[in-house]
Amino acid sequence: MTLVSDTHGEHGATYRDRGGRRVVDHYGKPERVGKAVRNVVGAIEMGYGVLAVSGDDRVEFVDNAVSNRIPAEDGQGVYALLLDPQGAIETDMYVYNADERLLVFLPPERTNAVTEDWSSKVFIQDVEIDDVTADFGVFGVHGPKSTEKVASVLGGPGAPEKPLSFVRGSMVDAGVTVIAADAPLGEEGYEVICAAEDAEQVFDTLINRGLNAAPFGYRTWDALSAEAGTPLFEYELSGTVPNVLGLRNALDFEKGCYVGQEVVSRVENQGRPSRRLVGLELDGLVDVTAEIDGDAEPDRYEEILPSPGAAVFDGDEAVGEVTRAAVGPASGEPIALALVGFDADLADPTVRVDGDETGATRTALPFVDGSARSARLPTYPNDD
Repeated sequence: MTLVSDTHGEHGATYRDRGGRRVVDHYGKPERVGKAVRNVVGAIEMGYGVLAVSGDDRVEFVDNAVSNRIPAEDGQGVYALLLDPQGAIETDMYVYNADERLLVFLPPERTNAVTEDWSSKVFIQDVEIDDVTADFGVFGVHGPKSTEKVASVLGGPGAPEKPLSFVRGSMVDAGVTVIAADAPLGEEGYEVICAAEDAEQVFDTLINRGLNAAPFGYRTWDALSAEAGTPLFEYELSGTVPNVLGLRNALDFEKGCYVGQEVVSRVENQGRPSRRLVGLELDGLVDVTAEIDGDAEPDRYEEILPSPGAAVFDGDEAVGEVTRAAVGPASGEPIALALVGFDADLADPTVRVDGDETGATRTALPFVDGSARSARLPTYPNDD
């Protein structure tokens, strides 16, 4: 459920379900709002699930479970993955060391499963896992002016600089924690966390006080992150071996054993995975999208874009499938992310849409250069 429905309603929000949680899909003109985020700054209510891990053995316990090293110092965080024995991603997460507990932010649909799984694995360790999703409001602030935006309303310390580090301060009368994001939208960004009872006030502050920010929803988030080359759990990550996505920022190859590590290490040592994530500009749809102006209904775009799973061909050979397509907020043109065979040269790529093949052009990720580069941009070893 959203914690700031009154503010969303004032801006004409349309909602959707995300992993069992009600979130804002859009406010009527997602592509136009996307340009505002690219050019200035925007604010979004995030739909995370949140776990608190406490007890003397909390750092060691979580470190043994996930793919990256958990920081032992208060004020620091890390992006990590939980894998199955075959090396496939069960969930991604951000883990922050918040003094006497770890706070874990993950896709909402994975919250119950991870809580139950980790609780079942606590034996003699001093560890307690609690679902504290309802206790917090979490908001993203992204765009080239996001640092200026946060500075204009944050009381106390300055905005944090190191990605995934955080500071504690205040906004109006509310206590907040401000995290430096790892640029999932290809722009400078922060996440602002507050108590649930302060969420309405904090979101209003982010939109209307100091430097104004445009409210945006998850349809714009999906499009902006696609332009940035950032794979997301619900589209690209779930069930995929992380090497395929080039998620080297989520992997520590020197830490101790965790579930799935053997598979990840074996693929890494082979030099190249079987598939890779690529960007495609959908040439054949440019003229169609040009006919749709900024006042059109957002669902109109869905009628012309390939759905996840649409086949990608290289000449006559099927080489992969689309994971996500969107109208790029920066260019106004249709783009797609796709998983294809690692060695497919994509000299003559096409994408099948509604039984017809539309032309495509492979392009380097990210599609656009923003004020920052996503930490999740695919990086492959020995890639010429």
